[in-house]
Amino acid sequence: MNITIDMNSGFCFGVVHAIEVAERELGKGRPLFSLGDIVHNNMEVNRLKDKGLHIIEHRELSKLRDAKVLIRAHGEPPETYRTALTNNIQLIDASCPVVLRLQNIIRKGYDEMKKTGGQIVILGKEGHAEVNGLVGQTNYSAIIINSELDLNKIDYRKPVRFYSQTTQSSEFFKSLSAIIRQKMEEAMPENPCDFTAYDTTCRQVSQRDTELKAFAGEHEIILFVSGKQSSNGMVLFGICKSVNENSYLVSDEPDIRKEWFGGVSDVGICGATSTPMWLMEKIADIIRNIN
Repeated sequence: MNITIDMNSGFCFGVVHAIEVAERELGKGRPLFSLGDIVHNNMEVNRLKDKGLHIIEHRELSKLRDAKVLIRAHGEPPETYRTALTNNIQLIDASCPVVLRLQNIIRKGYDEMKKTGGQIVILGKEGHAEVNGLVGQTNYSAIIINSELDLNKIDYRKPVRFYSQTTQSSEFFKSLSAIIRQKMEEAMPENPCDFTAYDTTCRQVSQRDTELKAFAGEHEIILFVSGKQSSNGMVLFGICKSVNENSYLVSDEPDIRKEWFGGVSDVGICGATSTPMWLMEKIADIIRNIN
């Protein structure tokens, strides 16, 4: 059986940077806390826990004093930094530069919309760590949408500034932008449409759409390796499934079914921006042993 790992899959720059920062700090032998899972992949999180990384939730941050806390690639809202100052917490900021830039863009858009009574709209997954940080730039007034069904949250008679979580589909963002603009023009035909869309998807992530479509079409079956809580993973898995119906989502060995490989001679393995290469290689070895 031929087994091919997609070399374009795996950690994006932001995740690689955050893990490198964490490992460097852990190497100093002092306690290090991470505000949430450093990456949406349980296998990688457990590996870092074994090295001494302590995962805490936001509600626990206010109880910490004189500690060292890692901010992961997803970024954080302003109150996290205020809490750190109050509690003498040293923040090790590993926020992705792309996310930090997006936070700044949204903050400027929010200041503009406050003057005109407009709205900040963000395409993203509500409750996602990155989205929480983005919404925090708007004093939690931003409208979060994740599908066409959410578009009824928008008042089309008011100005709109539209942004995207970095790991969303660029094509979907453009599609929703067109719908929002059309609805605003229909709601206020006598006035110029005050709408601006900022395609703030990460280009390193968005280009994987095209790469994955090609990869999924080249193999009999696809194993997409990802944590099920990964927003980016679910989007990219959906792309694989749209091209190759014989695509399966797996997080680790227990998810693999032997019957998938009956009569199959070619398997492709790929993953999300939160999937470590060592895990995809492990899955490949498991399939070799099955056969």
